[in-house]
Amino acid sequence: MSHPQVRLEPWSDANLDLLRLINAPEMMEHLGGPETEEQIVARHKRYLGISERGTGRMFSVILLPGLDIVGSVGYWDSKQREESVYEIGWSILQAYQGRGIATAAVAEAIASARIQRKHRFIHAFPSIRNMASNAVCRKLNFTLAGPCEFEYPLGNIMECNDWRLEI
Repeated sequence: MSHPQVRLEPWSDANLDLLRLINAPEMMEHLGGPETEEQIVARHKRYLGISERGTGRMFSVILLPGLDIVGSVGYWDSKQREESVYEIGWSILQAYQGRGIATAAVAEAIASARIQRKHRFIHAFPSIRNMASNAVCRKLNFTLAGPCEFEYPLGNIMECNDWRLEI
């Protein structure tokens, strides 16, 4: 089985519509449900600001060779148990799931984070019920630190797995 080829493009103003697609109920099932338009616009501004502030990078995921925009991936500064780390998150549009695209995109984002040489570890916090995202972590050799509670979005406590990778 061949692995999908992806390219990561820096998050831009043009990606607001991508966030609206990602906001579908089936896409937000493990993340507290769909957001309001105001929340989507605020998220878009946060994503743009991550690179501007130098606190990480957000990307759109482009599937090659057709150049379809199929999702998002990014990493940002975070604190875990008083340690400065990167946190990583991703979302692949439903029509493109199950093809290894998330794994390829997350691998590319991790390579970008390594180049930054800012933090020793990168963490992912998928819901314990999100089998696909947990599988991405396993495939990319993250170590399962254990279950944890995670607030996302604000006011919504999720049961997550804390996956950690040394970068």
